[in-house]
Amino acid sequence: MRQLELVARFEEEKEQKAARAFQLAQQHVLQQKQKLTSLQQYRLDYLRQIQQNGRAGVAAKQYHQHLSFVGKLDKACEQQTQFVSQAAMVADQRKRVWMEQQKRRKAVDILIDKKQQEAINREARREQSMNDEFAMQKFFRAKLNK
Repeated sequence: MRQLELVARFEEEKEQKAARAFQLAQQHVLQQKQKLTSLQQYRLDYLRQIQQNGRAGVAAKQYHQHLSFVGKLDKACEQQTQFVSQAAMVADQRKRVWMEQQKRRKAVDILIDKKQQEAINREARREQSMNDEFAMQKFFRAKLNK
């Protein structure tokens, strides 16, 4: 039984470690999404600024520079979207590892419960056997004393 308790403790520690890894992965996904949102917002703000400046008149060279920068922002948004996807895949993988470890820990817990119940049942049978033996001896003594 002691060995099973050690295994249970080990499996619980592994489960907690997997849960922490999953939690960190989720936080990373949120950070990557926030970066993407910030990039997208900056791109929109920059486009609005170009539009406002364009009303006042912009030189062709400056307009092309603005378009080039918007292209770089688009590329950065695409790249950040890939980072979000990769982070989400890692988080999903870590969730699966955590869930699998949780199953292992629960299986060990069930085994411990089963072993404890078996020990309780053995003890109950032993006590019943002792009670039966005591009752039988009492019965025979009573018959002998008559």
